[in-house]
Amino acid sequence: MPPVIFGALYAGGVSVVLLAEDDPAIAVPLSRALQREGYSVEVIGDGPAALRAASSGGVDLLVLDLGLPEMDGLEVCRRLRAQGRGLPVLMLTARTDEVDFVVGLDAGADDYVAKPFRLAELMARIRALLRRGSPETLEASGVRLELTARRVLVDDHEIQLANKEFELLRVLMQHAGQVVTREEILEEVWPEPSRKGSKTLDMHISWLRRKLGDSNGRFDDQRIATVRGVGFRFNAD
Repeated sequence: MPPVIFGALYAGGVSVVLLAEDDPAIAVPLSRALQREGYSVEVIGDGPAALRAASSGGVDLLVLDLGLPEMDGLEVCRRLRAQGRGLPVLMLTARTDEVDFVVGLDAGADDYVAKPFRLAELMARIRALLRRGSPETLEASGVRLELTARRVLVDDHEIQLANKEFELLRVLMQHAGQVVTREEILEEVWPEPSRKGSKTLDMHISWLRRKLGDSNGRFDDQRIATVRGVGFRFNAD
């Protein structure tokens, strides 16, 4: 089965997910869900092709079905690790025996999800793996965000942010130059259902703008732009 590309081609800020899954009933809806999350997705249906694609570079995460034809997921993962590839691997399996999970992790998988899976849980696992491999420092428009140190500098001057303000800035800067919808921000920053709400988000945007100095400049100079009816964009220039 030839590779199928969904979504935008790889460009700065867009994570590329290689989905190695031979069952169209899983591959098609999952690829669409990944695309809605903003990822570029390549779908491949057999083991050798998955190994070639993962080995060629330009891929940020491999979602790997254990039961691929011609070469199973365990062997694909083993060969990737033997090549020295550090690509994050999330393995999917219909097997639920604990021994199978251990074997998969021993083969070099970073995480393991059993079928049938909850889409929200799978997406959370994918985001976690991509964050693990993401750069420790984000920079745009005179703002430097140090993820490990949880430090923010604006024009070389450190500012103090509350936890949710920091997480909000992280989400926006990880997608600098792109629109992030309100729903995506709320899901990422306020996962607790009782804490979600547009008023909460608007209030934190206002506080964050003030601390970044946006409130002192013209509207078109603001680092955080409002895209009416959709969400927000952290301007990359």
